[in-house]
Amino acid sequence: MKRLILAVVLTLAAASLAFAQQAAKKGPIVDKVYFDVKMNEEICLKDVSEGKADIFMYDEQGNVVKALPAEVRAKMDAYIVPSGTWSMLMNPYPNKAPYTAAVGGKTYFNPFAIREVRFAMNFLISRRYLVDEILGGDGEPMFTMGTPGQPGTYKYNLIGSKFGFTATGNEKKAIQDITNAMARASELPELRGKLEKKGDWWSFDGEPVTMKFLIRSDDPNGRLLSGRYLADQVEKAGLKVERAEMNRAACFKIYADGNPADYQWNLYTEAWSAGATRAWWDNIVSQMYAPWSGSMPGGMTENFWNYENAELDELSQKAQNGQYITEKEYWDMALKATELGLQDSVRFYVASQQSYYMTNKARFNTRMAYGLGDGLNEWSIKTADVKPEKNGEKVLRVTQFSDSGSLFMSSWDPVGVDGFGDTYSLNIVGACSDSMVSFEAPHSALDTPWRASWKDVQTKIEPGKDKDGNAIVVGKIPVPADAIRYDSATKTWKKVGPGVTSFSKGTYTYKWGRWHNSRPITIADIMYAQAFIFEWMNKDGDADKAYDSSYEANMRPSYEIFKGYTLNPDGTITTYFDFNHASKDRIGSTGGIWVRAYGNSYNLCVSWDITEALAKLVTEGGKSGTNWSFSSDPAFTEVDVINPKCLADLRAKLEEMKAAKYVPASIAQWKTPATAVADYAASIAFIDKYKNAFISNGPFSIGNVDQSGAFIELRANRDPSYPFTPDYFPKLFTSKTTRLDSVNIPSMAARSKEAVVTAKVSVVDYPVGTAKAADASATVTLTLVTADGEKVYKGAYLSAGQFSATIPAADMKGLKAGSYTIVVQSVLKGEAPAVEPATLVVF
Repeated sequence: MKRLILAVVLTLAAASLAFAQQAAKKGPIVDKVYFDVKMNEEICLKDVSEGKADIFMYDEQGNVVKALPAEVRAKMDAYIVPSGTWSMLMNPYPNKAPYTAAVGGKTYFNPFAIREVRFAMNFLISRRYLVDEILGGDGEPMFTMGTPGQPGTYKYNLIGSKFGFTATGNEKKAIQDITNAMARASELPELRGKLEKKGDWWSFDGEPVTMKFLIRSDDPNGRLLSGRYLADQVEKAGLKVERAEMNRAACFKIYADGNPADYQWNLYTEAWSAGATRAWWDNIVSQMYAPWSGSMPGGMTENFWNYENAELDELSQKAQNGQYITEKEYWDMALKATELGLQDSVRFYVASQQSYYMTNKARFNTRMAYGLGDGLNEWSIKTADVKPEKNGEKVLRVTQFSDSGSLFMSSWDPVGVDGFGDTYSLNIVGACSDSMVSFEAPHSALDTPWRASWKDVQTKIEPGKDKDGNAIVVGKIPVPADAIRYDSATKTWKKVGPGVTSFSKGTYTYKWGRWHNSRPITIADIMYAQAFIFEWMNKDGDADKAYDSSYEANMRPSYEIFKGYTLNPDGTITTYFDFNHASKDRIGSTGGIWVRAYGNSYNLCVSWDITEALAKLVTEGGKSGTNWSFSSDPAFTEVDVINPKCLADLRAKLEEMKAAKYVPASIAQWKTPATAVADYAASIAFIDKYKNAFISNGPFSIGNVDQSGAFIELRANRDPSYPFTPDYFPKLFTSKTTRLDSVNIPSMAARSKEAVVTAKVSVVDYPVGTAKAADASATVTLTLVTADGEKVYKGAYLSAGQFSATIPAADMKGLKAGSYTIVVQSVLKGEAPAVEPATLVVF
């Protein structure tokens, strides 16, 4: 009996110890992640079905998945989300009359330089054809950057209706509009007698007007077919098309790396992954339509021809960067910017895609977190829980599809705006970085503290006038005179002095931890990043080499809002900044300052010494003699922290800095020569061991890198200083969301009586996916959109899962006959609502 009691006691003690060890464990659930790449989608899906891979990290089309044999599908679990979008990008050079490009001694006529021709493309195509025939019904016609059905998008999508865009298009109108625009151009003095219609085709200087369409051949079930369809449609308007069917890398080199003035392309078939689940879309307005974002033709690259739209830039910057007083002003600016983008139609959207992300059902202990608006993402990798190997390790195997057979589609540049310009690399490094401030939660789309938390967030503003009498927003929060701000001209931190005010303020507490080279993250890292950003977005004289025009264009609007920082004795940082928003958490998250110097919007960062060494390669040159750059300008070579040549130059630069005991002036008050030398030594050791310099701070670090681009290994960050345990984020994300299973509207609604809309609603357990009929705790609303504004009607609970919302007869009586947009939303609390737009026809 005593032996039995002793055995029980020992067993309980062992269990307690194991539990304590598990509780103390830091980092993600899995120990390793293997990323590989295949050149065939069917093989990727087969590997997942057979358990050779756990995840196919690719937004597969529904018709491809549905075509698989039933026994293959039965072994897989599908994460189905509306995360993919298709758009068309046009080269508008020179975007003014006489619409010609002179290249290599020859002059070409560019129809897409005429705004009316670009705009007509919205009518020339049938978006319904793309959805039904190419996507197999798994998608929706799309007219703006706002993915239909996602929160916060219906106001944007109404603009398409305002312009008369329809799902089926209007081919006759489009051809006539293009013909009229070309005819007007032919009457210009510079083009008279040169541009003319001969038979079915337009010609210039005696040759057919021919345009080059870059069509993605590596998406054979999607963009290849849509590109061919669009080319056929354009030729109906009398414009010949050269179909350049190429993979992503070849297309990218021409349209993204090249100068639009070189006139090497006219149209590119784009596709986008959502990137996040969003409640607000102002930054996507900027990204997809505004030149300042760097994603329009020219990319804001110095010495390139760049598309310009000053009004669109101003409105989108103000909306994205909180330069308004009321929420109405916010919407007015964001919607007007979108309208200008649609009018210019340099980029036009055609369809959203219901994306299928496939996993091996048997390999997972439970479902991963995923974005309700963007599917499998970095949070999926960070929360994945697979069954262990024989040695007890948990290894997650992720496969991706690329017809080039490489995971490396763009430079791994952790500074320049062109770095990490592809989904393949972002899937990898996204799991390796923590932003230090906040993130948009995948299940709620809300701004959520990450490695920083905020308190005492305040906003005080009022309307005012600038010196020229223009209306501006005036901040009323005094910035302490001894708050500091970096001055790039003198390379010093200066006190802001008296009389400075800001819109908002907030105080931030950081979870520091260590970099992947085991060096501590400190206040020096935060201050280095801020100084670097101000240094590289300001050109202090013609001889200033520490400047990049693309970097400035992308960073200035977001960082000019910062008025000063106070470093508090308790280790917190108070920031003063010019930003306002309807969401207080969005204000709080915006005021946090990062360890990130990356010029794009993703949450990527590397240790300060890596950034500094890369900067010195750009400004001073490297051992190899290569002309390094932070941009994809073909006159230079973009830095790349996994490229062997760049890595060798980077390592040599770190050795130089170590030997000199070099400390950047911007952090001299927080970093001693001894700690700087220790940082350099740790990074050199990391590079020697792991053959890369992506030294970040997240739950995974990059271990083995296959330079052929076919394989990368991630290793769990088990450093005791890492702030999060394996169960932290799975617990944080576990929640309940609503799902609109169906919405029933009257086929025709009479103005003489009320209109009743019913909805079937389920409550879904996130992320496991189990569902049950919603009860009265769910809130359903119906929004009627009219020319005079919006009216919201609260739905009534009828029975399990059944709700109705009624537009009263009195309101119906005030409507004119015609079509109206209605939006049905369901929500519990604190999560992204389910949204279903529809059309109500009134007679």
